[in-house]
Amino acid sequence: MQLGPSRTSWRRYVALGDSFTEGLADPDPQRPGEFRGWADRLAEHLAVAADGEVEYANLAIRGRLLGQVLAEQVPVALAAEPDLVSLVAGGNDLLRPGADPDRLVADLEDAVARFRAAGADVLLATGVDPRQTPIIRRTRGRVAVFNTSLWSVANRHGAVVLDQWGAGWVQDWRMWDSDRIHLTAEGHRRTALAAATALGLRVDDDWRTPLPPQPPRALRAALAEEAAWVRGFVAPWIGRRLRGRSSGDGRAAKRPVPLALPRG
Repeated sequence: MQLGPSRTSWRRYVALGDSFTEGLADPDPQRPGEFRGWADRLAEHLAVAADGEVEYANLAIRGRLLGQVLAEQVPVALAAEPDLVSLVAGGNDLLRPGADPDRLVADLEDAVARFRAAGADVLLATGVDPRQTPIIRRTRGRVAVFNTSLWSVANRHGAVVLDQWGAGWVQDWRMWDSDRIHLTAEGHRRTALAAATALGLRVDDDWRTPLPPQPPRALRAALAEEAAWVRGFVAPWIGRRLRGRSSGDGRAAKRPVPLALPRG
């Protein structure tokens, strides 16, 4: 089966996943304290392409592992009878030592097959190449195996893939929040445009254009940033793992049922 959506416009889109799809580090100017993110932005592009109302739900919750996404979010999404779903998860699993990318993709494939059998188009996404990130780059081999298998799943089921591994612009650190895990508003904007392009929508292609060059950081400043990152993000992340806690504990999905987007 070939990659590619089965239609050119959609009326009900449901997004599943973790903090990436929830939209962390992309503040929503219309809802103080909440986040927008690439999936919200993609829904807006879908509404333009459909020339009318598009219903949109976002079930993603920060910190969720793939197993939690499959158990908690997939049944809700299937019940909503969408014609498009984005299923982007597994990144939190791959950060953990001993993660099995083959097992993760096998579990993911079952969900893809269920959505395709229900008549929905499926948008997947590869993991970003972490080669420039200290500590996290140790996961590069696992992420590469996961990505390769993901492409195979997409080919077998006719899913669409957002290729983040091969996106040159995403390697620019100005696209990333200070935690080096979540995209900035500009990063989310570009991701939404890249996803829309993968789905065959006609959108601006400025997302491909690199930012202007920036001068190299002074060594002292670079070392200070590394130390601040470890103190501010790496240490708390390890602490939550040791306590069996998650950043998403007690949180609910920000948009749990498909609702029509307001007309612009």
